[in-house]
Amino acid sequence: MGLLTGALPDFPWDSLAPVTQLARTHPGGVIDLSVGTPVDPTPEVVREALVAAANAPGYPTTHGTVALRESVAAWFARRRGVPDLDPDAVLPTLGSKELVAFLPSLLGLGAGDVVLHPAIAYPTYDVGARLAGATPLPADDPAELLAQRDDVRLVWLNSPGNPDGSVLGVEQLRDVVRAARAAATRTGRPVVVASDECYAELAWDEPWVSGGVPSVLDPRVTEGDRTGLLAVYSLSKQSNLAGYRAAFVAGDRDLVLGLLETRKHAGMIVPAPVQAAMTVALGDDAHVAEQRRRYRRRRVALRGGLEAAGYVVDRSHAGLYLWARPDGPPQDAWTTLQDLAGLGLLVAPGSFYGAAAAAHVRVALTATDEHVAEAVARLSGA
Repeated sequence: MGLLTGALPDFPWDSLAPVTQLARTHPGGVIDLSVGTPVDPTPEVVREALVAAANAPGYPTTHGTVALRESVAAWFARRRGVPDLDPDAVLPTLGSKELVAFLPSLLGLGAGDVVLHPAIAYPTYDVGARLAGATPLPADDPAELLAQRDDVRLVWLNSPGNPDGSVLGVEQLRDVVRAARAAATRTGRPVVVASDECYAELAWDEPWVSGGVPSVLDPRVTEGDRTGLLAVYSLSKQSNLAGYRAAFVAGDRDLVLGLLETRKHAGMIVPAPVQAAMTVALGDDAHVAEQRRRYRRRRVALRGGLEAAGYVVDRSHAGLYLWARPDGPPQDAWTTLQDLAGLGLLVAPGSFYGAAAAAHVRVALTATDEHVAEAVARLSGA
């Protein structure tokens, strides 16, 4: 038993084993729509960049190459409406999950400190707070809690949200930033607002398709001041780079440089070939557009199949998932899991993402076109 095991919740995916076994008994086999791991090829232009940088005998820089950090800044300006980002305020990370899990520790949080996170949320926000010895607290309205409490040191935002695909607008983001700054002034202690924005390139509904998903670093949100703000981003989804562990954090220059110093000591360094691949991936919008078209096609098909089978899809304005529930009275997610497993379809229960999500299931778009078509056929038959 690990030293920290007692302080952490059980790893949720382990509990899916019995339902997975039921889904596997379907004559056509299981179609896994639970985890959300990319299945499409890594773009050739990115693979070529990785191979070209494969001769890497020396240690890479923890801060990332200048070329990589400049490509991140250019991407923010071009795709996220964030101009003039200082490349020094960019730091590559080993995927985004490790940054989410360790940010409270890297910030020096501990006993007596509170970490706010969405009430329906990716469980690693909770885990990261616990690893640091801090207290995780679900919050539907973080601005309200910031006005009431003096112990909040970190606020996690997630837009587009995993699992429910909700999107925070400029005003909502700005309200949280203002509340965090007011709390910092009142208490004399810094409050960091970190926004996990990994699905920002996958918007499906208006106004987010034409207007873009706003970043916490958007000037309309920051009001000209990035102090205390961090944006976290991953290339796993938009570029099929989950296997590369390619991500970054950017924002407040002093915060980023502080994280850099700690990560130097810990040896948390993105490999040089991956840095080269990230640089190319961030400069190529064509493969992202192609992947977006794939997911849009699968989303339309799966949503139609679910709705035809009597399910309601809520929110799901952006991201890689459909947030679904049976039409009618609320039904526990595990019952819905059993129903779908009987069709050989494996999905994730909403209860993995908080008590407020217990009546929904998360259906991933990350299956091949053939598997999506088969899933739709089974739903139609049901």
